[in-house]
Amino acid sequence: MRNHILLEHKETGERIYLTTKNKRNTPDRLSLRKYSPKLRKHVVFTETK
Repeated sequence: MRNHILLEHKETGERIYLTTKNKRNTPDRLSLRKYSPKLRKHVVFTETK
């Protein structure tokens, strides 16, 4: 039931984090604060299609 999703930072276009989520429990898009090597700080990464 858990699906792999890719996390992307919209401003830099980075797609470096892969995680899983249960679509039944969280049907909306996932947003997590992760470290961005380009910006060298923590920013919000959101789920892509």
